[in-house]
Amino acid sequence: MLWKIRGHKMNFLSKENSEGVLMGILNTTPDSFSDGGKHAQVSEAVMAALEMENAGAQIIDIGGESTRPGARAVSADEEVMRTVPVIRQLRAQSDVLISIDTSKASVAAAALEAGADIVNDVTGLNGDAEMVTVCADAQCGVIVMHMQGNPRTMQVAPQYEDGVLQETTSFFAERVDTLTQAGIDPEAICIDPGIGFGKSVEHNISLIKNLADIQKQIGRPVLLGVSRKSILGALTGIEDPEQRDAITAMITALSFKEGVLLHRVHDVMSNRQALALASSIYG
Repeated sequence: MLWKIRGHKMNFLSKENSEGVLMGILNTTPDSFSDGGKHAQVSEAVMAALEMENAGAQIIDIGGESTRPGARAVSADEEVMRTVPVIRQLRAQSDVLISIDTSKASVAAAALEAGADIVNDVTGLNGDAEMVTVCADAQCGVIVMHMQGNPRTMQVAPQYEDGVLQETTSFFAERVDTLTQAGIDPEAICIDPGIGFGKSVEHNISLIKNLADIQKQIGRPVLLGVSRKSILGALTGIEDPEQRDAITAMITALSFKEGVLLHRVHDVMSNRQALALASSIYG
């Protein structure tokens, strides 16, 4: 299965990517649930990105607006100020793939111009009418995430009348069809089931157990983003998000067994080791 990213073709069946691909999380926000405020300075953020690349990350996902439950919205100008200088300096020092985590078209456009390769949109390119055009024109990689509601409201009693698996899969089918008709190459699209975004613990478990089926039905690679999230705390009793890296790595290994080869994580090294182990055992 190919994922086309601005001329780069990521082949998940190649030797280079057969153990999976890690996307390192780099938040330049003061209020993200796990690492808020740690990368406020451009130099600190770039250093952290390079460290993740050295640890094995092939993609660095840079975000300037927290999407944790209840997070406040920020302006496009503020997002650009937080992210674009980091992208520009990182691109000057590295050829690593760079993703911009935003739902605003103007932020995505500025990031792509600065050297980003991928747009990671938690609204599935539904939040800004101009986002589809920006991505189609740039021929960038696109990550379409499923979210019920918005970060301010998404965890207020989420419900799915037709079941979370059915509704999430239907959402992706519609998105791929709509975005393709709008000029985005279907092979540029990756899908993210949005663990923790408008889902209860039971909803999240159902999605994680069926990631292989979702990937097979939609025909696009799945990106799993479960790193340090509250579902892991709910299942294990570990309250501190920064103490959840070991169980994140366990989920990474288990999902690799089911054919999920893209993982968005905070701690690259532990997840790199988990993928290497899973690849050795399950091939």
